[in-house]
Amino acid sequence: MNYDVKISSELQVKPAQVKATIELLDGGATVPFISRYRKEVTGSLDEVQVAAVRDRLQQLRDLDKRKEAVIKSIEEQGKMTDALLQSIATAETMAKLEDIYLPYKPKRRTKATIAKEKGLEPLATQIFKQESVDLERLAADYINEALEVKSSEDALQGARDILAEWINENPELREKMRKLFVDQGTFTSRVIPGKEQEAAKYKDYFDWSEPIKTAPSHRVLAMRRGEKELFLMLDSCPEESDALALMEREILENASNSSVEQVRLAIKDAYKRLLKPSMETEVRLLTKKKADEEAIRVFAENLRQLLLGAPLGEKAVMAIDPGFRTGCKLVCLGPQGQFLHYEAIYPHEPQRRSAESAMTVKGLVERFSIQAIAIGNGTAGRETEAFVKNLGLPKSIIVTMVNEAGASIYSASDVAREEFPDLDLTVRGAVSIGRRLMDPLAELVKIDPKSIGVGQYQHDVDQSALKNALDDTVMSAVNGVGVEVNTASKQLLTYVSGLGPVLAQNIVDYRNEHGPFSSRSQLLKVPRLGEKAFEQAAGFLRIRSAKHPLDGSGVHPERYELVEQMAKDLGATVLELIQSEELRKRINLKNYASARVGMPTLEDILAELSKPGRDPRESFEVFQFEESVNSISDLKTGMKLPGVVTNITAFGAFVDVGVHQDGLVHLSHLADRFVKDPNEVVQVNQKVQVTVMEVDVARKRIGLSMKSDPFAERGKKMAKPVENRSAKPNQKEPSMAEKLAMLKGKFGG
Repeated sequence: MNYDVKISSELQVKPAQVKATIELLDGGATVPFISRYRKEVTGSLDEVQVAAVRDRLQQLRDLDKRKEAVIKSIEEQGKMTDALLQSIATAETMAKLEDIYLPYKPKRRTKATIAKEKGLEPLATQIFKQESVDLERLAADYINEALEVKSSEDALQGARDILAEWINENPELREKMRKLFVDQGTFTSRVIPGKEQEAAKYKDYFDWSEPIKTAPSHRVLAMRRGEKELFLMLDSCPEESDALALMEREILENASNSSVEQVRLAIKDAYKRLLKPSMETEVRLLTKKKADEEAIRVFAENLRQLLLGAPLGEKAVMAIDPGFRTGCKLVCLGPQGQFLHYEAIYPHEPQRRSAESAMTVKGLVERFSIQAIAIGNGTAGRETEAFVKNLGLPKSIIVTMVNEAGASIYSASDVAREEFPDLDLTVRGAVSIGRRLMDPLAELVKIDPKSIGVGQYQHDVDQSALKNALDDTVMSAVNGVGVEVNTASKQLLTYVSGLGPVLAQNIVDYRNEHGPFSSRSQLLKVPRLGEKAFEQAAGFLRIRSAKHPLDGSGVHPERYELVEQMAKDLGATVLELIQSEELRKRINLKNYASARVGMPTLEDILAELSKPGRDPRESFEVFQFEESVNSISDLKTGMKLPGVVTNITAFGAFVDVGVHQDGLVHLSHLADRFVKDPNEVVQVNQKVQVTVMEVDVARKRIGLSMKSDPFAERGKKMAKPVENRSAKPNQKEPSMAEKLAMLKGKFGG
């Protein structure tokens, strides 16, 4: 297959761009490197486009690999023809290819194969012609006691079994049936009798029906989960009458005789016994894949936003992992996140030692010149925040809540044990909370993304696809920000373009043995880090204390000579060029354009010179919850509160308002206008103002709104997420024939 032409057509880019991208990918280049440093080669394809080329290329290569296997199998059977070979070669989807292969696919003994063994295939062939013949007499010729064909009906039944398999294996019919299932099929969910109490969380799906074509991903995954847990029965098919009508249109001749009736019986059998189960399986896989893709997209976008959260930066931080019974675990960290001190304090019941705890905190703040205090947002978080804020600490000290989701996972991980072998799990958790405030990206890469709490049905989706998408997201975030090579952890370095876990560990080992790197070129001395890995990684690694000023920037070493020439032409040094806007304004980029270096790269270089190594993340802003609201019982309808977006789903956004239970802003309440995708309006970690619409203390559910006047439509029932509502299921609109039948019944015909 001519991959570049096909992919370029699908992605609406030039074939040359795709071809160049494929060559780079096949040469071992990564997506971040290609999109950042090979713009001239690819025609400035961005990261999303390069990743799309990579993924589609893999799909097409997998298809070609399967074609080779199919061709080999059919040739070994001695059944290959030129027409069949052409059909296989031109099959554009895996489903189409499998349809073509189905008649030749080795299978266990079926009703059709048994009938063929009884010599009934000629009878089936005759019937399939749908000609007017004396079937009783014809079938009688096939009666054979030895082969267990004891009557004409036995013979006809065997012939119908063969016909049913032929009908099922018709590629054109399967394609049309597949389309019918997708376009006109319906998901129908029912509770398994006797499990109503156990399955209460799936109450919305006890008697639910909606079109397959429009079912949103979160509902598809919810129904499938209910089925998997043996609470729900789930069907996914069109009306049987519609399916049979399609099959009869495709297969039956415009005649009326005994042969046609036999084919009609075979059609019904083929649908119920073979085609329907097969199509339902395909459609369920197709809708599952679509739902997975949407859920993974939501998860990946949430993760990206979380990773790129605003960092506090290099400041001395006190981190507190709050608790009641076991006290609060307190650690002090240096500006680079180094562990300095640990203490346990007990400011709350049942072991309240307020005065002692206050003295401890004040003493440590002074002793370690603490500039910020990070408090985990879990149990006792708000109470601990209030305690710290009432200590009378200098106003210059930042006191803020930090989302601690996943901190306990980190504390028990191999990474944490390697970093802090002598510290207790709870102390490691406090360290993670503090470092998360200083640099969310550097700390969160140590935790399995599925444990960070920003996913939707993450355990139900394809785990391999999820891992690939999340790895892509983390790699994109890490390389987009850049990594300080002398302070980065092994986990952070692992995601740098071209490195991976082995080279990341080698860099850390070399750094520990020889001291901090003084230049990017010194990376070439790291064991197994060769020219190719250096090419891929160097531009994303920063050495801010290096002698060469560009080593701390995003300018790739392969372009140092070019920048040095720019400076020389202006009679200046590279450092002076970086420091002087006036000098940079005098650069005529066209003078430096060539076949290898075009305007896109030159413009990137100039932008980087103006802010070398600049962190693209937003500046940190202190956030405070409403002090009078600490628990869900404090909430009242109509309250306007500050909150932080913690998770985004297809049906809305979850917001933390400081009561240990996130509230939901449904899609319909995200804005005063229609919102199709929550990401149009909100991002993870975004500070928002919400209005409390509904509070259910018993069920721990909070309904919120971001509308300017959320009660303007008080007469209408507030929209809720599908998972929480007790709405009647969507019923399929009766057909015109059904409506007429109902009217006839009502009015006596």
